[in-house]
Amino acid sequence: MDNKYIASFGPVGIFDSGIGGLSVARKIRELLPSEDMVYVADSLHAPYGEKSDNYIFQRMGAVTEFLLARKAKAVVVACNTATTAAISRLRACYPIPIVGVEPGIKPAALSTHTGVIGVLATPRTLQTNSFTALAERFARNVRIEIQPCPDLVTKIEALNFNSDQTIALLKQYISPLLDKGADTIVLGCTHYNHLSELISKVAGENISIIKTDAAVAKEVARRLSSGGLLAGGDHAGSEEFWTSGPLAAYHQQIELLWGKSGKCYRWL
Repeated sequence: MDNKYIASFGPVGIFDSGIGGLSVARKIRELLPSEDMVYVADSLHAPYGEKSDNYIFQRMGAVTEFLLARKAKAVVVACNTATTAAISRLRACYPIPIVGVEPGIKPAALSTHTGVIGVLATPRTLQTNSFTALAERFARNVRIEIQPCPDLVTKIEALNFNSDQTIALLKQYISPLLDKGADTIVLGCTHYNHLSELISKVAGENISIIKTDAAVAKEVARRLSSGGLLAGGDHAGSEEFWTSGPLAAYHQQIELLWGKSGKCYRWL
């Protein structure tokens, strides 16, 4: 690959199957205010959790090629499902920093007092060998109770954050974990970060909620710094938001979750 793709003035590319990765993008912006960012929501092909590993890898490759065409100097796979399904294959294809997102099993195992941690994630993530390996590596001395959360991503994509249906779903998913003694709950999908306050409220004040968005942002900063790719100066970085889905709905999502109107574009 030509070195022009790996220049410090290029943007950080971030993608997810939808708007979940915006929670990661927000933390990257807070930590690296001078970096330009290009975010892609591959909403037309969502949810990734219902697709095969090969299909997910094909979409990851297509989005990465698009980001490289935008001169991205690094790519953040801000999707747990995509990370567990095919990030190793993606890294083998491109000689740029590629950072993924994994459930926070390690910090959860270190923080639990009851020895029981709960994991909320998509069914697809929980079924992967990567998740099993992560649990075996960092949580041998604790018990992990997993809770698949079908339909929750759909509610979040529709911005139904505080609806009665969403609250009912959270109670349905969280109650079994509490009944089994979990005092720490891992949010194993970046979409769920948007509901972290509501999840904490439903779970109760004595339950620790583990997110990894800040940790991912720190890893991005570390990789950029070690590669000499950090943006110089003290200017404010720009953002572009792209989607393969309906543009009007994307505008609404960005305005609500980013806190301001952004430059939104359609990409297939």
